[in-house]
Amino acid sequence: MVSLSNILKVNAISSGATGLLLVSVPGVAASIFGVTTTAPFLEVGIFLLLFALFVFIVSLGKPIKTNLVKLIITLDTLWVVASAIALLFLFSVVSVWGNLIIAGVALWVALMAFLQKRALPSGQVSSNRLQNAAAMLTFLFVSSAVL
Repeated sequence: MVSLSNILKVNAISSGATGLLLVSVPGVAASIFGVTTTAPFLEVGIFLLLFALFVFIVSLGKPIKTNLVKLIITLDTLWVVASAIALLFLFSVVSVWGNLIIAGVALWVALMAFLQKRALPSGQVSSNRLQNAAAMLTFLFVSSAVL
């Protein structure tokens, strides 16, 4: 089994790389998404760079603070929910590639949240049925959009 620290590092690296890409070439991202405005890509890129730094710092903890991991899992889950909402409302606004990228990133983030939650010590995971149901419905919605 992969350690929680390593899962967090993968999350940090993938978030940071995406953020760096969006901050570096927001015009290219806007073009791929079939839109002209670059501000949302820049803003998301800055957020992802800050998020990546936070996740990386958490991954270095000895021991890793489970309350911070739960916050990261919550933020990842919110990203997936926001992506599902974006797909619903922006489907006809952005390009096919843009929709596929939104769905693909949401699936990756959902996987990160799942692996982080699974790697938490067994006594640290709260059994919130509503949160689990929402995550499952969101995952199904996003995965059906990819297909």
